[in-house]
Amino acid sequence: MENKKELSGWLNALNLDHPLVIAGPCSAETEEQVLRIAHELKDTDVNYYRAGIWKPRTRPGNFEGVGALGLKWLQKVKAETGLKTATEVANRAHVELALEHDIDLLWIGARSTVSPFIVQEIADALNGTDKIVLVKNPVNPDLALWLGAVERLATAGIKNLGVIHRGFSSYEKTKYRNTPEWQMAIELQTKFPDLPMINDPSHITGNRDLIFDVSQTALDLNFDGLMIESHHDPDNAWSDAAQQLTPTSLIQIMKDLKIRKESTPEADYNDQLQNLRAQIDVMDNQLLETLGKRLKVAEGIGLIKKQKNVAVLQSKRWNEILGKMVLEGEQYNLSEEFILKLFKAIHQESINHQEKILNN
Repeated sequence: MENKKELSGWLNALNLDHPLVIAGPCSAETEEQVLRIAHELKDTDVNYYRAGIWKPRTRPGNFEGVGALGLKWLQKVKAETGLKTATEVANRAHVELALEHDIDLLWIGARSTVSPFIVQEIADALNGTDKIVLVKNPVNPDLALWLGAVERLATAGIKNLGVIHRGFSSYEKTKYRNTPEWQMAIELQTKFPDLPMINDPSHITGNRDLIFDVSQTALDLNFDGLMIESHHDPDNAWSDAAQQLTPTSLIQIMKDLKIRKESTPEADYNDQLQNLRAQIDVMDNQLLETLGKRLKVAEGIGLIKKQKNVAVLQSKRWNEILGKMVLEGEQYNLSEEFILKLFKAIHQESINHQEKILNN
């Protein structure tokens, strides 16, 4: 992506005084449902009205969308409310139908992003259009795969690009449907600061009660906007009922969210920030030094194991360490999730070094 700044032109052209908001039902169910929700959202901060027309389901037998008929409903939404429209596309046929019905914004879903073949097919179908195209992160935390999809679209001449952070699947149980893995999104922002990034708290949380907190975190991390699912009768929605908000609740959330300034020129603020960041730099260096020393000790353990022909992994000892660290972490206000991730990473690095010792 050579001209990254061009990619944010569509967002700048909107000249918004608030984060971009894409909202609407998970699935278009009936014409009445689609229009009712749109009319309830038309005089709000919602910029694009979303509705899933084709719904890729994990297992067959569930509601898989109304198909092309729903595109006509979105055309009525635009005609009656003035809202711009958005939907997900997963192949060339979807793209062609969406273009025929003048859908303003298209996104590529997490299941499609994992396949370069699918992304390339969509990119070829979109070649020469000026539509806005957003790419959801792949199901698994793979930054290269995510960026690769964006690059394929950019190479096809599509200028109006952005990404959607919808969280990542995990075999570990958490309070989220898909773990945010905020660091992955931060890394992408760092590499491509001009690539618009939208957060999807609905798919991250899978729970309407958590949507506000995740949305606020996203805005605190300087995301450009939010994609939130909204339904007039969420409990009876045909798909993803638990994560959809009523339009009234969504409107209230948009009012309650705090929009942070990116920075401030105030001297006192900058002096305090510089001082605290200097302290963090010192502590980070101390952390690395301590981790290096710990690794040396782990290598010493590896040498002893090699002499006695003992296996690297000692599950009982490892479980004892994890339990102890989780309890001690609570004293420092460190979450169990963080402690587990941290010490699993440290443990894996120790295992890698011990294995090299055993096999040399």
